Amino acid sequence: STNHKDIGSLYLWFSFIMFLTGPAMAMVIRAELFQGGLQLVDPNFFNQMTTVHPLIMVFGAVMPAFTGLANWLIPMMIGAPDMALPRMNNWSFWILPFAFTMLLSSLFMEGGGPNFGWTFYAPLSTTYSPDSTALFVFAIHIIRISSMMGAINVIVTIVNLRAPNMTWMKLPLFVWTWLITAFLLIAVMPVLAGAVTMVLTDKFFGPSFFDTAGGGDPVMFQHIFWFFGHPEV
Repeated sequence: STNHKDIGSLYLWFSFIMFLTGPAMAMVIRAELFQGGLQLVDPNFFNQMTTVHPLIMVFGAVMPAFTGLANWLIPMMIGAPDMALPRMNNWSFWILPFAFTMLLSSLFMEGGGPNFGWTFYAPLSTTYSPDSTALFVFAIHIIRISSMMGAINVIVTIVNLRAPNMTWMKLPLFVWTWLITAFLLIAVMPVLAGAVTMVLTDKFFGPSFFDTAGGGDPVMFQHIFWFFGHPEV
C-alpha cells in the first residue's frame, strides 16, 4: 500500500515490535547488574547488549514511532489527500525491517555482534571491534537512508500539499515541529554516514582517520558523532 495511514500503522507496529526487542536486551543488562559478582552472561555478550539495545531503542523504536505518527497526522492536519511521495514513503518503511534483521543477525556472527556501545567511539569500534562491525555499519546506512527519505517526504508534503487557506501561521504545532525535525535529519544524517564509513574504512582498510599512530585523532570521532547526535535527539 502507498496509503499514508497504512504506512503510518506499519511504522507503529514495527516500532512496537522493537519496543519488545530492545527492552528484552535491557532485561539482560539489568539482570547482570542485579547483584555484585553475579555472572549470568558472558562479559562480551553483555557489551553486545549495551550496544544493540540502545541502537534498537533509538533507531528502531522511538524514531519509527514518531515517523508513524507523522505519516498518520500530517496529511490530515494540513488537508492533504496523502503524503507527497507515497511510493518513496512505502520504500522508506520497508527497508527498515531488513536493516534491523541485519543488525540483529550480527549477534550470531563469529566473534559476536558489535560490542562497543551505541556511540561506537573509536578506537573501540575500529581497533578493538569484531568483524560484525561491517554489518552494523551497513545497517546504520540503511536506517539513515530511510530517515532521509521520510524527512524529504515530510518537507515536500508540508510545502506543497497544504489546503488552499492553510497558511504557514495556521499550521498546527505538530506539523511545524516535524518540518524542523525533517530539515535537521537531512542536515545531520550524511554526517552519521561519514562517521560510520570512516569507522568501516579504519577497521578494514587502514586509512587511520581516528588512529593516532597513523596521524588520526580519536577526538575527531566524538566531534563528528555528536554533530549528528544532538540534532538527532
